[in-house]
Amino acid sequence: MIFREATVWRWSHIRHHSDTLIVGRDPEIAAQRPADVFGLLLNVFAIKTSIVTSKKIALHCTGRLTADERTFVPEVEHHKIYTVARLYVAIFGVVAFACLWFDTILPAMLIGLPTLYGGGFVLFFGLTQHAGLAENVLDHRLNTRTVYMNPIFRFLYWNMNYHLEHHMFPMVMFHALAQLHEETKAYCPPPYLSCWEAYREILPALARQVTDPTHCVLRKTPADAASSSTNLRSI
Repeated sequence: MIFREATVWRWSHIRHHSDTLIVGRDPEIAAQRPADVFGLLLNVFAIKTSIVTSKKIALHCTGRLTADERTFVPEVEHHKIYTVARLYVAIFGVVAFACLWFDTILPAMLIGLPTLYGGGFVLFFGLTQHAGLAENVLDHRLNTRTVYMNPIFRFLYWNMNYHLEHHMFPMVMFHALAQLHEETKAYCPPPYLSCWEAYREILPALARQVTDPTHCVLRKTPADAASSSTNLRSI
């Protein structure tokens, strides 16, 4: 459903959790700086990401990895990547043949095209995670959002709207993230009350980052807020 190679993504995601928004280390920064508005618009239908992944699959079929991939994928896992890339090509070849043979687009509607026509959901949810927040900080509370979502979105997203909690404790299963949120929210910045509230912050931040890549949204931890309040009272 999502056009990703499992082994590569497993290890890139481990790096993403270890070095979240650390420039040059995190391979999964969805909103690079300066903001690539055209690229984000293309990803409403997963066009840009699909092109990038297709090029990487073609490379993997030849038994090679990108320079970045070699920094986070263990060498013992390389053979899995090469094998699966070749299987991907074979599967998509069979799907294309089936579409031509049966004169219908239905096989592609089940395998391949869901990545494109479902890309908007991936982008919509994905940008709420980190877009516009601080880079090169080690505190997940400053670079990751938790956003309250309706039950349908939470089901589709597997409770990953509790994304700050997921980053702090990535081994906690998805069904327990709401409970974890209740246990930890006193120590975290306040959650966003809706997707609308989150995007009222994200979109202006991305727009400003087009011309000012240094701009970011500065989140405050409870300790920061208490310190600011104390300073104001002392003044």
